[in-house]
Amino acid sequence: MSEQTQSPNSNQLQIDQQELVDGVIEWISHETPTYEAEAINRLADLIQVQFETINAEIERHPGEQGFGDTLYAHVAGQDQGPGILVLSHIDTVHPIGTAMGDNKIRIEGDLLYGPGVYDMKAGAFIAHYAARHLHRSGLKPKLPVTFMYVPEEEIGSPYSRRLIEAAAAKAKYVLVTEPARDGGKLVVSRKGVGRFDLKTIGRPSHSGSKHEDGRSSVKEMARLILEIEAMTDYDKGVTFNVGQIKGGTAVNVVPRECSIELDMRVVTEEQGEDYLARVFALQSSDPNVKLIVEGEINRPPYEATEATMDLFQVARECAGEGGLDLHTTVTTGGGSDGNFTAAMGIPTLDGMGADGAGAHTLDEYVLISSLVPRAEMWWRLLAQLT
Repeated sequence: MSEQTQSPNSNQLQIDQQELVDGVIEWISHETPTYEAEAINRLADLIQVQFETINAEIERHPGEQGFGDTLYAHVAGQDQGPGILVLSHIDTVHPIGTAMGDNKIRIEGDLLYGPGVYDMKAGAFIAHYAARHLHRSGLKPKLPVTFMYVPEEEIGSPYSRRLIEAAAAKAKYVLVTEPARDGGKLVVSRKGVGRFDLKTIGRPSHSGSKHEDGRSSVKEMARLILEIEAMTDYDKGVTFNVGQIKGGTAVNVVPRECSIELDMRVVTEEQGEDYLARVFALQSSDPNVKLIVEGEINRPPYEATEATMDLFQVARECAGEGGLDLHTTVTTGGGSDGNFTAAMGIPTLDGMGADGAGAHTLDEYVLISSLVPRAEMWWRLLAQLT
């Protein structure tokens, strides 16, 4: 899978840690909440300019459904044919102003703080830096590389999923720049994610004078929540979580409607089919209360395959050449766009971004000391992967 045909001298290949830090800070200084399309497009503009300096071919898919653009940067390889898809998202969960407020961009020792720095702008920048580093060292990737920047991954990639799958269908490998886990480990499997909306519709009545005439949607939903949560099976790695509930109109009215939003996580495709069927088989115990269930598995399980583990071994060798002892983590519960590509049977490595912690929190940071070793891994992998 790999062959080391390019070996310029070490002076040409020296990676500058300060350059990496400055680049990451520039990217996180562009705050990009998922629903702020203009802000996301401003960062996409910057990334486009940076790729144009290394003669990448740029393609932009105009945003849909009110989201930002999807950006592609195609870097030519020595060979033709299926290549490498580097998959990143540039949206974050933090509102604009966080970078100057609750998680101010700053350096404290080895920690670089800022909104979205760990999840996942540092990793996205490192991959770009690796392509830039190859270019200025007079090298080309062995395979053609497409860098893809997604604008709405944090809410499940509702419009970009089809674009991701279309790009992956042309690729031999997929590398995902989500953050490293558990002290710098790569991700080779993730749980599948199901999202559901459930609604009960009962019969309203006055809670004092005509309580017996009512049929409470909240009462029935409460029973259903207990039934749903009881399907959690930690031994199997299956979890159900009712994260939001809404119902009723007033305290003195037997509530007509109640709704919940449900999150489901499964480890395998077979589990997904089984528990999907269980959710849709739920029934109201009261014939006078109607139950409506809508939803789907929006991220299929990402299971480790032999081909993925072969790809990991190549990454491990490349990391080792730069002094990084690389390992894989256990199946993680969080989903990513890598779920889509892995489910297509394409060898996918995830968690290839920077080491750090605090995703989606106001203490989010990356370890500055992790940037150079990861960049070393990345440029070697792009140069050697065949």
